[in-house]
Amino acid sequence: MRIGELARTAGTTTRALRYYEAQGLLDAPRRTNGYREYDESHLRLVREIQALQAVGFQLEETRPFVECLLAGNATGDSCPDSVAVYRRKLAEVDACIARLTEVRREIAEKLTHACDQRERTCEK
Repeated sequence: MRIGELARTAGTTTRALRYYEAQGLLDAPRRTNGYREYDESHLRLVREIQALQAVGFQLEETRPFVECLLAGNATGDSCPDSVAVYRRKLAEVDACIARLTEVRREIAEKLTHACDQRERTCEK
């Protein structure tokens, strides 16, 4: 399939696919007419990238998963480097949740304080 068909099938744009190629995540051989020729394996790579990005992975963080698939593994997360990325990302999410929990606590305290102040002011 050509790039337009791959883009339509994957639900993305040709521009995104060319960007993936420029980043070394997607590579397709060219036919004698100069067109790139994609197959189902390329669609699988693009879908892996999309799935990871949909849950917050940066494009570069998808590289180990793509490499794992390119190495012939059944899934992109069956390689040690992919598992390491999962661990790093989970640690980032945990840190973000901890920070948001602290922010929420601070805001709740400020709200309680503001409501207490308002009640005191309105009583007078």
